[in-house]
This record gives sequence, structure tokens and C-alpha cells, in this order.
Amino acid sequence: MTPGAGVGPAAGDGPGGPQRVAVGRGGRRRDQAVALGWLVLIWLLLWGDVSWGNLLGGLVVGVAVLLFFPLPPVTFGGRLRPGALLVLAATFAAELISASVRVAAVAVRPGYRPRGAIIAVPLRVRTDLNLALTAEVISLVPGTLILDVDRDQGVLYVHVLDVRGPGDLAASRDRVLTVERRVVRAIGSAAEVRQLHTPPADRRKKS
Repeated sequence: MTPGAGVGPAAGDGPGGPQRVAVGRGGRRRDQAVALGWLVLIWLLLWGDVSWGNLLGGLVVGVAVLLFFPLPPVTFGGRLRPGALLVLAATFAAELISASVRVAAVAVRPGYRPRGAIIAVPLRVRTDLNLALTAEVISLVPGTLILDVDRDQGVLYVHVLDVRGPGDLAASRDRVLTVERRVVRAIGSAAEVRQLHTPPADRRKKS
């Protein structure tokens, strides 16, 4: 393959396989710039303070990650919808606050030992970009953490805190799918938005 040539879809891609599209040199650079922006944003969120020092540190760390730990080609084939992006940002901020209050209440409750659980959540849109963004939003909310991502099957494995019964497990799965819906409606293509109406299938690998 000559340098700069597009990377074709992997064998077996299609309705039942991972959804990936061709990436050229220009698209690759654009995607790296987008990835760098997200890495810097996550760095600032982790520090909880927006300053020139944290911004510079995020840029240095982001460039180092992209250089020494190159990410698989992830291309943007959708379109930005400002209204849906605003909804995504507003609901994320609200959930960040409410989840922080819940986790703090659990932490200071005398003698209470919360039970955790690990759930598998198959996503409806199985692109790398959707997997990455949904996983990042879920992990940034206190009380939930992504433990593993099955990229081929499009399944997120999520640890949830303070599970008291089956209803909490179902509610946690619904929250993950709700985040996916907001992400896809904010940046997904028309075809990806239509996939949101398809019930998620259980694609976990059977031993």
C-alpha cells in the first residue's frame, strides 16, 4: 500500500461486523487533531481547573499519547448538530452533579457497604468513534467506570456502584444507552441516528 492511500474496510465488515470507513492522509491528520482536542479536554476535566499550565500540560500529554500509543483510525462521517450538542453538554453537567452527590452520600453513610456490579451493554451504533465517546462520557460520571470495551462486538463492560437489585442494573443499562443516543444525535450520521431505533442485541462472546 502506498503512503497516503486510503485504508479499505476490513474483511467481514458490514451489517454484522464493525463499522469502519476509509481514512486518507488528510482525514487521518484531521482525526488526530480531533483526538488531541478530546485528550486535552479530558485532561482539563481530570484536573478540574482550566489554566494555561493545565492546557499546555494537556497538549504535551496528548501529543505524547498520539505519538507513542497511536490510536486506530477513527474517522468522522456524521455531522454536528448544535442543538443536540447543547443537550449532550447540559445533561452531562447535570448528571455529573447529581452523581457526585449520590456517591458522596454513599461514602459518608455510616456502616453502609455499597454493592457493585459489572454489566455488559451492547451499543446500537458500533463505530469506533461512538464507542470511544460513549465510554468517555460514562467514565467521567462518578459511580460508573468502563472496565473493558469489546471493539469487534460493540459491547461496553461497565462497573456500577451501589446496586441494590435487578432494577438498578436495568436502570444502569438504560443510562448507558441514553448517553449513546445523545452522542449519536449530536454528531452521528442520518444512518446512525436511524440505528438508534433498533433494539441492542446481546453480542457478548460465548465461551
